[in-house]
Amino acid sequence: MNSTAKLVLGILAAAALFALANAFFVVQQTQHAIVLRFGEVVRQPISQPGLYFKLPVVDNVVTLDKRTLDLDLPVQSVLTTDRQNLDVDAFARYRITQPLRFFQTVRTVPNANTRLTSFVNSSMRNIIAGTTMSALIRTDRGALMNRIQDEVNREAGTLGVEIIDLRLTRVDLPQVNQEAVFNRMQTERRQEAADLRATGAQQAVTIRARADREVVGILAEANRRAEELRGAGDAERNRIFAEAYGRDPAFFSFYRTMQAYEQSLKQGDTRMILSPNSEFFRFFGDASGRPAGPAARPAPAPARAPEAPAPSR
Repeated sequence: MNSTAKLVLGILAAAALFALANAFFVVQQTQHAIVLRFGEVVRQPISQPGLYFKLPVVDNVVTLDKRTLDLDLPVQSVLTTDRQNLDVDAFARYRITQPLRFFQTVRTVPNANTRLTSFVNSSMRNIIAGTTMSALIRTDRGALMNRIQDEVNREAGTLGVEIIDLRLTRVDLPQVNQEAVFNRMQTERRQEAADLRATGAQQAVTIRARADREVVGILAEANRRAEELRGAGDAERNRIFAEAYGRDPAFFSFYRTMQAYEQSLKQGDTRMILSPNSEFFRFFGDASGRPAGPAARPAPAPARAPEAPAPSR
């Protein structure tokens, strides 16, 4: 065998190996496979994993991801039915359910993301425009997300994909509106606080005035009662003094004179000049109280009981 024949055989063997190597392809568990021949689909998409045959050079295999794909949506401004501009941030998760239709309509995942973004944004604007900010933020958020997902799925079906989850991650007022709302809330809270303080001050004045009236009334009643009790005590004391004087006038006169001595002879700056024979010193010379010396006279009988000492206030 000459060298030319050997070269031809080598070329044929290499071509056969190349053809054999390109005659088979592997479909992974996470892939859909579409076999194309000169750009035309020649068989149904393959979704089961395994080793498959194709014509070398002529056939081409395009794979699509079978897993869940992410769609991160840009923040967009949406107007609600109560004329509130809201910045809405959302995301979606989807799967390729019809590989052939997907390939025929959008071919690649980036193209699908672009179309789906348009669908989601349009649906969000239509649905949110028919609701209020309060319902979107607090009460009906879950129901609104489900409505948006259902509407997007109807359009996404034309692309061969299915939206399996769609969420509104953030619904906020624009920055300018946030500042205006915050300032309005501050003003309302300050006004409410001022009203509460004014009401409290008015109630405090009313309570103090009522308390002052009650204090005046209580003091007046207490003083009246005190005067009554003091008068009753003075009357009872005078009665006791009169009764004691009537029992023993001599002893009562002696007792009162001793009290007068005690009060008048206390140490102090006051000076008294009295005669030793004065009536004031009658008990100094005689325990019976008769004045000493030739000028002594029988003591006249008392006509009435002496007045009781003034009560101490």
